[in-house]
Amino acid sequence: MQADYPLFYTFHFYLFGLISIVAALVFVTRRSPVSAALWLVITMFSLAALYVMLDAHFIGAIQVLVYAGAIMVVFLFVVMLLNLGHPDEIEDARSRGGMLAGGLVALAMLAMLGSVWSAGRGAMASSLFVRPEFAAEQLAARNAVGAVAAPLFREQLLAFELTSILLLVAICGAVVIGKRREHGVHDAPPVAGGVERASEPEGAARG
Repeated sequence: MQADYPLFYTFHFYLFGLISIVAALVFVTRRSPVSAALWLVITMFSLAALYVMLDAHFIGAIQVLVYAGAIMVVFLFVVMLLNLGHPDEIEDARSRGGMLAGGLVALAMLAMLGSVWSAGRGAMASSLFVRPEFAAEQLAARNAVGAVAAPLFREQLLAFELTSILLLVAICGAVVIGKRREHGVHDAPPVAGGVERASEPEGAARG
């Protein structure tokens, strides 16, 4: 059965939810990677506020420390390593095919959320709501850390480790691409036009 929450709680819950949705939309539409990363930080903070309002204080703190802190530092490190601070350098990556694919994925996700919302009004309503005493039972049985660590390192251990490996591979790939760009800039041969321009004054002086 759904509990009746006070107006103050309901207002701030929908407020942080709206902020997170708007910040996520602005994040995926920015051309500058740095500004996009900053909007992603706002999204992470809004999600942390939602976790705190759901009595998941430990997850809210981890959201700020890990995602809004450490993961965003890694993102900015990769952006600076690849020298993607200017929007013109990634303009070629924004093709119409990529935008169309992104739009189709967004429509598929909206359809999935709509189906879950419509199903939640019927037979699945009991499985979509969390009992008010669920958080207190978990804290009494396992503490705040155990309530998160038990399902994470038992049921979802494979997905957790695969995500860490994916981040490691992405960072290694960024380092390799950055090294190639650095060697390509320093080892570039001199421009023939520059040599000709340098030799023009000598020919003019002889004449």
